[in-house]
Amino acid sequence: MPHVAVVLSGCGFLDGSEIQEAVSVLIHLGRHGAVVTCFAPDTTFDAVNHLTKASADQKRSVLAESARIARGNIRPLAELSAAKFDAIVFPGGFGAAKNLSTFALAGADCTVLPDVERVVNEFHAARKPVGMCCIAPVIGARVLGSKAGGKGVTITLGQPGGASKAVEAMGATHVAKQVTQSLADEANGVFTTPAYMDDDAKPHEIYDGIGAMIAQLMGHVSSRR
Repeated sequence: MPHVAVVLSGCGFLDGSEIQEAVSVLIHLGRHGAVVTCFAPDTTFDAVNHLTKASADQKRSVLAESARIARGNIRPLAELSAAKFDAIVFPGGFGAAKNLSTFALAGADCTVLPDVERVVNEFHAARKPVGMCCIAPVIGARVLGSKAGGKGVTITLGQPGGASKAVEAMGATHVAKQVTQSLADEANGVFTTPAYMDDDAKPHEIYDGIGAMIAQLMGHVSSRR
């Protein structure tokens, strides 16, 4: 059975992993027969009150909060090695832009958490597929933007806007897609879907778009086995 790593960034769309996206990823991977292991960085983040959408004025553990989604079955990101897995998937949520990278603050000039950069490079170098939802593709643009024939990886964030201009500034190519669609950059093994980049999307549309992405990603895994 294929083994897939899922990288979480907390629990909650305003300061961590988007829960509906993360659960959709886990369900679709399970339906494709994947053995899933969740990972998260062992760092802290500034929490947000999801009722008021204001700062909670406290720091929380990314790893401990991510464990809520993984039902406690989670490991520190530092332990993740591409050699032990067939693919990797990053759900979206604001945590991808503030806990896994600095995109929320720095845009096209962002940096990526060292362990995140390491694992993306490891999977890419091993030609093992990388899946990314919602805002997470900005990480792929930052890490892989200058490694694919001068044009960088091809990703989608949904419809054109400020974020798509930023990823193009990082050397990636952006293609517009609807929330129920996914985009496959087969040459680089990078698979993306807009998810909640469309704020008006319905949960079933998010589920369907992520399902399309996981189907493409797992097809890529099968073709290599």
